[in-house]
Amino acid sequence: MAIILLVRHGENNWVKEHRLAGWTPGVVLNEKGHDQAKAQAERLSKLPITTIYSSPLERCMETAQHLAAPHKLGVRLFPEMGEVRYGEWEGEPISELAKLKEWHTIQHVPSRFEFPDGESLRGVQTRAVNAIECLAEKHSDEIVIVVSHADVIKLTLAHYLGMHIDLFQRIIVSPASVSALALGKGSVRVLRINDDGPLQPPPKREEKQEGSGATPAAEKA
Repeated sequence: MAIILLVRHGENNWVKEHRLAGWTPGVVLNEKGHDQAKAQAERLSKLPITTIYSSPLERCMETAQHLAAPHKLGVRLFPEMGEVRYGEWEGEPISELAKLKEWHTIQHVPSRFEFPDGESLRGVQTRAVNAIECLAEKHSDEIVIVVSHADVIKLTLAHYLGMHIDLFQRIIVSPASVSALALGKGSVRVLRINDDGPLQPPPKREEKQEGSGATPAAEKA
């Protein structure tokens, strides 16, 4: 069973200013964001991480480099988990975008929305889930990290939770938080969502699980 840890990048000034950064170049972690990433790196340092993937955007790469340091790993670019292409909305203040009639659609019927000159949220969910499925097959019985963005992670979690995409905005994914998936042959477990607490290694294969199902120990930690 592959354990995939979805980590959102740390805080940047665009988050503080409530602006839609998208693929805007040069959006980097601020001081708090670096501190958040370092704290998450320490929490994950005891896990036997084998590979670290990251969206190619600077704020994710910086976060991934902090996470990689304790494990002495490099960071692999993973554009399939890159940010939503917001098109004409990219760079705009969210306070102004919220005044548009389309904002209601994004919040309540996102399955029907496509950003002007950008992606549809259905399309983003499809590319993200396809990417995660490829990792699960490639890294069976391993623990890997994928550093990505709030909407991309929320859309991915919604799929594995069996939620309709129109409900994905109910999921909260904070800066530098970790959400955990366990994906095996014919099985899916959502172990954690929006967590910034300690994580523990899974048990050895020969250890028996408590309870009625074969639930990984990370879920009980």
